[in-house]
Amino acid sequence: MTYQQIIKDISKGDYSPIYFLHGDEPYFIDLIEKFATSKIVDESARDFDQTILYGKDTELQTVVNSAKRFPMMGSIQLISVREAQNFKSFEPLIKYAENPQIQTILIFSHKGKKLDKRVEKKFKDTPVLFFESKKLYDNQIPAWVVNHVASMKLQISEKSSILISEFLGNDLAKIDNELKKLAISLPQNSIITPEIIEQNIGISKDFNFFELSTALANRDIVKANRIVNHFAANEKNYPLVVTIPNLYRLFSKIMGVYFAPSDNPEVVAKTIGINKFFLKDFTTGKRNYSKRQLFNIISILNEYDLKAKGYGNTTTSEGDLLKEMVFKILH
Repeated sequence: MTYQQIIKDISKGDYSPIYFLHGDEPYFIDLIEKFATSKIVDESARDFDQTILYGKDTELQTVVNSAKRFPMMGSIQLISVREAQNFKSFEPLIKYAENPQIQTILIFSHKGKKLDKRVEKKFKDTPVLFFESKKLYDNQIPAWVVNHVASMKLQISEKSSILISEFLGNDLAKIDNELKKLAISLPQNSIITPEIIEQNIGISKDFNFFELSTALANRDIVKANRIVNHFAANEKNYPLVVTIPNLYRLFSKIMGVYFAPSDNPEVVAKTIGINKFFLKDFTTGKRNYSKRQLFNIISILNEYDLKAKGYGNTTTSEGDLLKEMVFKILH
């Protein structure tokens, strides 16, 4: 099941007796757990019928024993177990799941990794609802931002969604927090523009990884140098070890355009793993760089990635390394 479906079912009062939330992406796990703890037990009864436990401080058998009790004030009790990845064995839960207490809802948050498939198979024929929370790929973040903003009754431009994803990375909790701040300050149905992002989140609409990528894809030497000089003057805000992966993504996807089976935009976008609305820079890059040049640029990026990490370089600043690197890319 998707996290949206789980939340929808909980909001309707359609509960599973045991939820096991696991995987690499903590954001969706927290989203489900926080919604459940705010919804399942009435606020007036939470002091008696809602318990939050931590795997690092609690034995699993203690959790099971608590689950077997009946609620004190309402018709249902909720036990949320955070940090479940600290349990060494799930045998007590496997046995409990065969005949769970119907007036208890158990939620296990197992973050950072998937539950071992061999353990999961032991829950076969039990009413445990498993949800694997998977990390989104970098190219999926802008579309997720667009949908998430829509759920807040706001709108966002494609460029703005890319700006946010490039600046904040794939930390969904951090992105969500910044978007919530914007939602508080904006009227419903407002459009989140680059200017609004610059004013409220601190991402410059003119000096960012997105604009640098666009300048390089277009081989706009003047614009690229203006951005590079700004980056070099603000090394802490634009570390080279962050800039290089962004440029690697740009040029590797331009290379991917060459190997797409057709020129159809949808086919090309699917081949390189992006939304077709974000295709322009990569097709423009194909016109401006040959395959040989792209292979050379990838080699340049690898060289300067090592230098940025101290290999073969002890004196040159990150800003100067960036200027050298971009000069070689453009010339």
